[in-house]
Amino acid sequence: QVQVVESGGGPAQAGGSLRLSCAASGNFFSIPVMGWYRQAPGKQRELVSITASGGTTNYADSVRGRFTISRDNAKNTVSLEMNSLKPEDTAVYYCNADVTYSSSSGRFRFWGQGTQVTVSS
Repeated sequence: QVQVVESGGGPAQAGGSLRLSCAASGNFFSIPVMGWYRQAPGKQRELVSITASGGTTNYADSVRGRFTISRDNAKNTVSLEMNSLKPEDTAVYYCNADVTYSSSSGRFRFWGQGTQVTVSS
């Protein structure tokens, strides 16, 4: 089994900053991709940012230039530094880890429990 645990989040003022952290643990061969998604009330879950084990990153247009994703492959952790926060960033943020169980297996996605980010104007 794979566990994905987030930390961080909470309330913030518009223009402020928050940092989210996530750690994956358990039995797996590799984690090709880790990242962050978010879900606001009444909306679908959407991609925020993802990073591959080789260093490639991708950001949603809405957060590019404000959020920075970083990853520690040795520790199986990923962080999201969120700056210049806006009220529309308010959502539950979920960490995901796409893992493999061997060099030839497919990928299996695991989610964290989610952490609330609330940005007030």
